[in-house]
Amino acid sequence: MLWGENRRMFFKKEDKFAELLTEISNNLVVGMDFFDEYAKNDENGLKDFAIKMKEYEHKGDSFVHTIIHDLNKVFITPIEREDILALAMRMDDVIDGLDSTSALFEMYNISGADEFMLQFIENIHNAIIEIDKAVALISKKKLPQIRNHAIRIKDYESKCDDVLRSSIKNLFQHSSDPIFIMQYKEIYEEFEGVADSCEDVANTLEAIIMKNA
Repeated sequence: MLWGENRRMFFKKEDKFAELLTEISNNLVVGMDFFDEYAKNDENGLKDFAIKMKEYEHKGDSFVHTIIHDLNKVFITPIEREDILALAMRMDDVIDGLDSTSALFEMYNISGADEFMLQFIENIHNAIIEIDKAVALISKKKLPQIRNHAIRIKDYESKCDDVLRSSIKNLFQHSSDPIFIMQYKEIYEEFEGVADSCEDVANTLEAIIMKNA
């Protein structure tokens, strides 16, 4: 009877942490969707854009705090508690980066994304979709299938490396305004930082696979 009770508690907690990780990845997808829509259509205004992205960032923080709180209350977790927390925090780094990027758009009064920013956004958006798919597999206990998504995430990050090189080269070739160069270079590098955070998620996912294969 005691074993049956412990077993039920195990799967209850497993579902809870999987649910919280899914909430984080879903929030990331919705936040990226909004960022993408703003960059392409510029309908909401810079201030509203930054405010809305800050809301997604705060929501992500609240999910991470809940995971930390719940991890401190349980002895048994479906995967190692350090991995649950690492995955949550690495995903939170991605939404933090998007929030920081939106703040730069507002601060520098950049009301529309250029061709390089749109390339960053497309690749990051695709990486985030892969993150969301990978996290969904955790709740379905299909860890080996996560590897393909991790590989795709890294591929999108690599594409962002190429975009960064091209964007900065173009910047110095076609602009002589030092303030313009500084502002756009900072935004390009911020986008690359978001892509790096996506790669960190992929690395964390691969570590989880290795430990639980």
